[in-house]
Amino acid sequence: MLLELKGIQKRFGGVVALRNGNLAVEAGEVHLLLGENGAGKSTMMKIVAGMQLADGGEILWKGRRVSFGKPADASGMGIAMVHQESLLAPHLTVAENIYLGREPRLPLGWVNRRKMLADARRLIEEQHFPLDAGWRVEKLSPAGKQLVEICRAIAHGSSLLIFDEPTSSLSGHETKEVFRIVKTLRERKMGVIYITHRLEELRTVGDRVTILRDGETIHSCGLHEISNERIIQHMVGRELGAMYRREPVTPGEELLRVEGLTRKPALENITLSVRAGEIVGMAGLIGAGRTELCRALFGLDEIDSGTVKLAGKPAVIHSPRGAVEGGIALIPEDRQQTGLATALPIGYNLTLADIGKVCRMGWLLDAAREKAIADEYIRKLRIKCESPRQLAGRLSGGNQQKVVIAKWLVRGAKVFLFDEPTRGIDVGAKVEVYEVMDELARGGAAILMVSSELPELLQVADRILVMRQGRLTGELPGRTTQEEIMTLATLHDGGALIGEKE
Repeated sequence: MLLELKGIQKRFGGVVALRNGNLAVEAGEVHLLLGENGAGKSTMMKIVAGMQLADGGEILWKGRRVSFGKPADASGMGIAMVHQESLLAPHLTVAENIYLGREPRLPLGWVNRRKMLADARRLIEEQHFPLDAGWRVEKLSPAGKQLVEICRAIAHGSSLLIFDEPTSSLSGHETKEVFRIVKTLRERKMGVIYITHRLEELRTVGDRVTILRDGETIHSCGLHEISNERIIQHMVGRELGAMYRREPVTPGEELLRVEGLTRKPALENITLSVRAGEIVGMAGLIGAGRTELCRALFGLDEIDSGTVKLAGKPAVIHSPRGAVEGGIALIPEDRQQTGLATALPIGYNLTLADIGKVCRMGWLLDAAREKAIADEYIRKLRIKCESPRQLAGRLSGGNQQKVVIAKWLVRGAKVFLFDEPTRGIDVGAKVEVYEVMDELARGGAAILMVSSELPELLQVADRILVMRQGRLTGELPGRTTQEEIMTLATLHDGGALIGEKE
């Protein structure tokens, strides 16, 4: 046995992150670690990687009890972690990052850069990675940065590698490359712990699975012994049914109409409409223009030609301010970077889009009013938090997404642009986001929803628009098939899979 965790406990103030975490990983095994956001997965792995200290329980490494006070302790034992958000030094080269802190030295103590570069190139070549040792990390894609972290782990002689949501921001091609790498590591008898929310990935890479819920290990078994439905039930503590399926409502007035919208070279002659009560899905390939359309409608990118009408009235949108004043809301695909102020409390985030509601005399913050609004929307959207004073960055992914949505509800938006609304959140939280979107639509909002997950579009959307290379290629009813969407998205041009991300 490579690693054993027994009864691991961890508190953050009054919050219990782990109450009884148990895990056993063997050499040559890919062990899947599953659970909803906030279940304790990342906390458990940070303890294993020496980034946090456990409050209780035992860690056994190759049968010997250990304690890691800092990452260097875990690294020295042979444990490495590939983080969801890269921890590399962006201004350094690939080679410098691989050997950071362990650079080969010349007799007088200077860094032997020639040897470091040669060693890095040899290592990269052995792994068949599309990297150059001399490239600067800041120029790499998210997938490229993950490859550098894997190279660093291998160079340091790691025998256990932890992947934290490795494919959450990768395209379909890059995801397949990660799968290949994981299988190669398994063949080399390394242990792999693989955290993911994507149930479709499980059977591709995993051998065994451990499921956490509310900080406790609920179930552990061989992957062949359990169905996806049973996994979901263990994760959320209830049966969700085979699929979420939204029941559509009769649409009301047309709240958004776009005619001939063009922004070279990304968008050309886009015409569409969304009515009150509708959720209109948007499908397409990499570079199809879906995100670019959301950006143009929200005033982030200037359009070259075309018209936009909001509730039947012409709208001239030159900036996000103009879009917000017109009643448009954008829920961006990267909620942490562009949707939230993660270092500020939840209450601040909820009122940022309409600060006037919580100000007296135009400039003095009314703390009582802010708290009242925050309490109201925390209750309405069932946001799980300690209080409105909790930092937004401390919330789980699903609850962060609810805060982004609630911010626009406070503002009174009626047209919602959802760009990849469930990216990086677990299956239970996805259903909660779908339910919030359904409530918005039933309350009279119009929703345009971009998603790279075809099952999601089929579950949620009333109609599905398909884009290809900046143009709309067709419209399908919500009860269509993945094959029909794929046909309109590719038009047999040999393009990337529709599941790939922009």
